[in-house]
Amino acid sequence: MNKILIANRGEIAVRIIRTCKEMNIKTVAIYSEADKDALHTRLADEAICIGPAIPTKSYLNIKNIIEAAYITSSDSIHPGFGFLSENSKFAKICEESNIKFIGPSSNVIELLGNKSKKKKLMKQAGIPVIPGSEGCIKNIEEAILIAKEIGYPVILKASAGGGGKGIRIAKNVEELQKNYEIVKQEAKTSFNDDNIYLEKYIKNPRHIEVQILADEYGNVVHLGERDCTIQRKHQKIVEETPSTIIDEKLRNKLGNIAIKVAQIAKYISCGTVEFLVDSDKNFYFMEMNTRIQVEHPITEMRTGIDIVKEQIKIAAEEKLKYKQKEIKFKGYSIECRINAENPHKNFMPCPGKINEIHLPGGNGIRVDTAIYNGYIIPPNYDSMIAKIICLGTTRNEAIAKMKRALEELVIDGVNTNRDFLLEIIKKPNFIRGNFDTSFIEKEILNNQNLKKEEYK
Repeated sequence: MNKILIANRGEIAVRIIRTCKEMNIKTVAIYSEADKDALHTRLADEAICIGPAIPTKSYLNIKNIIEAAYITSSDSIHPGFGFLSENSKFAKICEESNIKFIGPSSNVIELLGNKSKKKKLMKQAGIPVIPGSEGCIKNIEEAILIAKEIGYPVILKASAGGGGKGIRIAKNVEELQKNYEIVKQEAKTSFNDDNIYLEKYIKNPRHIEVQILADEYGNVVHLGERDCTIQRKHQKIVEETPSTIIDEKLRNKLGNIAIKVAQIAKYISCGTVEFLVDSDKNFYFMEMNTRIQVEHPITEMRTGIDIVKEQIKIAAEEKLKYKQKEIKFKGYSIECRINAENPHKNFMPCPGKINEIHLPGGNGIRVDTAIYNGYIIPPNYDSMIAKIICLGTTRNEAIAKMKRALEELVIDGVNTNRDFLLEIIKKPNFIRGNFDTSFIEKEILNNQNLKKEEYK
């Protein structure tokens, strides 16, 4: 692998470029007209404009991206997360164009993106799945019939989804009818794919995912679990590892199931198997994300393994150098996502110019970002502008480090969710590890000292 084109932007593009530099691999940054001054364009060996600001004409434009790879003689493409990262058509076109797609094959992406095939496969393997549609819903009439069969509440999801986008809960038929077209439109806008599916909504679970690495020689390992339960409107905000509700017995069980999922799908690359775990510790397979995850750094902090580097090595047909028993876990790691948004105005995105920035540092602190002094945050993309990741020997130490890091963070010129994050990690129930997916609603939005409309 000599030259990798990164088909993404922002902090993940910067993250990939840094690893490529360490591996002595040349990089190509693609950018929209809105991103001409973005950090990833400066750090890469080459940069090429692929279209205007609107994602469908740039970062979702397969034709332009493939042409950029040809023009720059790139032999590989890393899709990052979001955009085209789980698009089987894009992966297939890369394969047909003799460009290495750094991820699983198009057939595997298609399989794990096909809800009916995936569910059938998991059921055959004896893995519990969430009741719902056997595939993508053809129309609202079908959605109503399925919802009536499995019972409300139900949840509508974008088939090509990720990042909390294209997800709506319906508690009755009226809400289902209202949300159906909304989810389809959100899916089309975010992923250029308006296919959606429906599942039974499991109330207030823990959202647990297991990171895996799998090579083409049949070797599969897991790198432990991540707890992604702290969410607002299905958008992850705070992630941590290990989870406070997963004991060693359940940890091993989920890890072994994640490996089994990868094996039966003939999966090759890094990937994440996601579960919902209820209050009785019953768990349900939810999906497998066929890409690098936003929250991968907390796993890297605990294991010392560079997941992007392993992903690239696997794509280059190298064997995994780790066996399961050789993977060592150290301490506790937490990640907070910094978004340019105003929590007091319904989390309204806040694009604009950064006048001053100070990023936290010190022992056990990592910051992944693409912003800098004078950078202008464009209004066209996701509002996440940075991730703060910390590692402590105990969970309480990790929380203390995160509190200190957030207090040290300065981003002047735009509103951010920094204070909102501080409020979360200071809550007694968060500190005790006593939370579920309703935590934000119960602990902050319903706080008697706040006006609910401020954070709705």
